[in-house]
Formats: sequence, structure tokens, C-alpha cells
Amino acid sequence: MDALLLQFLNGLDKGSAYALIALGLTLIFGTLGVVNFAHGALFMIGAFCSVTLQRILTLSTVSLSETQKDFLGNPLKVETPYVESWFGPEVGAAIIDWSVPLAILFAIPVMLVIGFVMERGLIKHFYKRPHADQILVTFGLAIVLQEVVKYFYGANPIPTPAPAAFKGSFDFGPLLGLDTSLAYPYWRLVYFGFSTLIIGAVFAFLQFTTFGMVVRAGMADRETVGLLGIDIDRRFTVMFGIAAAVAGLAGVMYAPINSPNYHMGMDFLVLSFVVVVVGGMGSLPGAVLAGFLLGILESIASMNEIKDVIYGIDQIIIYVVAIVILLTRPRGLMGRKGVMEE
Repeated sequence: MDALLLQFLNGLDKGSAYALIALGLTLIFGTLGVVNFAHGALFMIGAFCSVTLQRILTLSTVSLSETQKDFLGNPLKVETPYVESWFGPEVGAAIIDWSVPLAILFAIPVMLVIGFVMERGLIKHFYKRPHADQILVTFGLAIVLQEVVKYFYGANPIPTPAPAAFKGSFDFGPLLGLDTSLAYPYWRLVYFGFSTLIIGAVFAFLQFTTFGMVVRAGMADRETVGLLGIDIDRRFTVMFGIAAAVAGLAGVMYAPINSPNYHMGMDFLVLSFVVVVVGGMGSLPGAVLAGFLLGILESIASMNEIKDVIYGIDQIIIYVVAIVILLTRPRGLMGRKGVMEE
């Protein structure tokens, strides 16, 4: 029972990542009708925003120490980060330690710009093209972005630690009335809470703002909204930027959980598309529900007790569930009638 609870908790952070990426994918598909295979690369770029800010904050100046000497009596060279020189040792060290949360502020404008450039420079030319063309061009773009990141950052994963305040684990055992310990990393709890906050913010934006209401109306009937004199294309471009920012923020906060590497976007992309299809193409609540559901199922399927019965089930469980759901409900769990149905 303890192992099952732990795997359920493990599934929450993985499901959070799936849900955030799938949410962005669904925003793009629902507004623009574009199947964006470059969305996983946006998740990767967000993770490397954390790496980039960490490197910027640790840029150092080299000086000779007056107190530290080598065995010959020569002063040792000491590297002092610029932020420590500017703000003092304690404040500077704290800024470096909190580089991942601070990367949120760094990533938002970066991802918005990348989203706008991607949509205006490439995607807009494929709105009326077949989905196969959209998949090919965005998949090619994803490979280009992946190789660019590989060129500048290398092929090896780059450790990006969470703030020291969130290192360690929280024991759910006493909280749940268990006699045994049930430790779960603090940062994974932070990631789950952060994901919930972002998902809630996106839904609140679409539900309660005038901009969001117009976007939802445009998703339902684009031509009618256009006839009312509203520049719906411009609003959809903004939504593409927001979707890129959501994927980027998912990557930023996931960096301490999975050390950023150039192919991490592809690792999440295929699974996230399965999540979108299972939830229902164009359904935002469906994408979120399917993300958490499949993340938890994948985590539970990785238990040794289950793998001993069905070898390799953890590698295929998501696809098995997708096949079953699509055979019984082609539109997905919460998809609109007519989408992916004859």
C-alpha cells in the first residue's frame, strides 16, 4: 500500500508536465488548427532557460586572495560571482541558489518572443495546409531547435539544482496515519503546486477575461467572430505565444527533476500528443485530465510487482490506454463531437 501511494505521488509531477505541455498543444490546435510538433522543443528551451540564467548568475571575476596561499606562499586565485560583488556574499549566494525560480521571470519574455516569431515567421503559412504538412514542418523545426541547443550546450545532461530550501523530502507517513515513512521530494511537491497554479491561471484567463472570451468564441466559430470586426488572427497569435510560455515554464521548473538535455523535448512530445488525443483534440479540460491520469498510470505501472506480472508494461501502458479509449470513444475523453469521428 505504501509503495502504491508513493507511485501515485510520483505520477503527479510527471502528470503535471504532461498536462502543461498538452495544455499548450491543445491551445494551439484549438485556436489555430495547427498540429505543432515543435511544442516539445519549447519545453526543452524552457528548461535551458534555467541553465542559461544559472550560468549568467555564476559569471565570476578572478582576483588574488590576500589570505589564501598555495604551498609556495603565492596568493591563490579566487573566483567571485559578480552578483556577490554587487549585492554582497549572502544576498549574492541566495540569488544564485534561487536561480531556477528566478528563471521564470527570465523565461516568460523569452518564450513569448519565440512563440510570436515561430507563429508569424513559419506557422502562419501552414494554416490552410493539410495536417501532414504541418507535422512535417514543425517536426523539422523541432529537430533544428534541438540541434541548436546541442551545439551551444553540448549533448550531456546539465544538473540544475533546486534551491537549498527545497532539498530533502516530506514524510507523508504521519500525515496519512501510516506506521511507516513515506518520503517524497519537496521540489516535486513544488512542481505539482506550480503546475496547478499555471493551469488554473490559463483557465481563469480564458473564462473570466474579455480577451479569453473572444478567443473561446473564435475557437467555436472563427468566421462569425471575424465578421464582428474583431481581429481574431491577432488574438490567436497572442495565444500561440501564451502556449509557448506555458510549455517553457513547465520546462523551467522541471529542470531540477530531470537534468536538461537536448532531446528531452522529443521524449515528452510523443507522450504529450497521446495525452491530447486521449483527452480529446481541442478540449483543454480533457488535456489536463488525461495528463494527470496517464502520468499516474505510467508511474504505477513502473512498480516491480506489476512489471513482474507483465514485463515492460511501464513502457506501453500509455499507448494501451490510448488504444482502448479511442476504440470505445474516438473523440477522446472530453473531445467535441465530430472531432476525430466519422
